[in-house]
Amino acid sequence: MIILYTALVAVVLAFVLGFLLGFFKKVFYVQEDPLQGKIRAALPGANCGGCGFPGCDGYAAAVAKGKSSVDGCSAGGKQTAQKLAEIMGVQSSAEEQIAILACQGSKEHAVLKGEYIGISTCAGAKQSIGGTKMCAWGCIGFGDCVEACRFDAIHIAESGLPEIDKQKCTGCGMCVKTCPQHLLAKIPVERKGSIALCSNRSQNKPSIIKQCKSGCIKCGKCERTCKQGAIKLVDGIPVTDYTKCIACGECVAGCPTKVLSLLTE
Repeated sequence: MIILYTALVAVVLAFVLGFLLGFFKKVFYVQEDPLQGKIRAALPGANCGGCGFPGCDGYAAAVAKGKSSVDGCSAGGKQTAQKLAEIMGVQSSAEEQIAILACQGSKEHAVLKGEYIGISTCAGAKQSIGGTKMCAWGCIGFGDCVEACRFDAIHIAESGLPEIDKQKCTGCGMCVKTCPQHLLAKIPVERKGSIALCSNRSQNKPSIIKQCKSGCIKCGKCERTCKQGAIKLVDGIPVTDYTKCIACGECVAGCPTKVLSLLTE
């Protein structure tokens, strides 16, 4: 008898709750902006957060209200930006982007402080002991960026450094935001020219080479070599002016620690 009574109460309660949910859904229903719906349908649905909004719905609402650019969806890239531009009746200047790591402090090249015993995250190691390597600017290598990537585009290689799959990377920027060392950056896929793959800003040259065999020693040879005047040392890091760089590769060939790499594809 008790079992039947309990089952009856459960059925009645479920019916009442269902009725109330349907009632309040109609009472508080908000008509979606048709424009927002079109924008949302054109988005890839990754909900990666790279646009700076809480998912694709949030970004679609912002674009529809004119509070965000049509170029904000890095996961969708240039193609999605063009679709949104057509819907909004504006022009798009979106570029396909990809993430790049500005560090070559691999297991072979970088000296460790010692055995790390603690939370196995880059953020945890950064906060507790300032990183695991003697180079305070080096990649910690626990893979916070790997966890942040929603496109399976980053993996920790045998070198101990993140390896980016150019075919999968959408340039959403979540790894860039996650890295506590600020070693990841977004660059245009079509960019040509030299780029420094080191972030060590120390001016103590002798200590740099002791801490990492592939670190920038601030010799300034790249700046002197460039006939176009496209490279300048800024805070100890070679910075390329891509409006002047002709991608000749002379600075790359002359770099004694192979810090500079040539972007050709």
